[in-house]
Amino acid sequence: MTPRTDLRGYLVRYPQEAGLGDEDPAMVLDRYHAPDYELVNDGVLLDRKRLLDHIHPARKRAVGLRVEVEQALVDGDQVAARYRLIAKLRKGGTITTEIYMFGELAADGRLRRTVQATRTIPSD
Repeated sequence: MTPRTDLRGYLVRYPQEAGLGDEDPAMVLDRYHAPDYELVNDGVLLDRKRLLDHIHPARKRAVGLRVEVEQALVDGDQVAARYRLIAKLRKGGTITTEIYMFGELAADGRLRRTVQATRTIPSD
């Protein structure tokens, strides 16, 4: 499974595997993303190292998460999605993040670059 063959599946599985799984975060990242993957999130560039640095604290904060995909489109090497990530926090409460994602796929179907705009809505 790659983002090219199952974008909805990627949007649901990747956060689960990266944020809550026991597998090495680098292995999870590599499964779905090309070696030169870059994420621009709300104007901030995150390369591989910064993404991996982000996963470790996320694993400590969240005890559960759910993804609700509204739209997921693949057209050639381009992808777009609109979805919500709902994280249940270890200290109680939840955080809902609305995500608008546009990306480019590598030849092997993994993501090469993603640009996201997000809006986080604290709840509870």
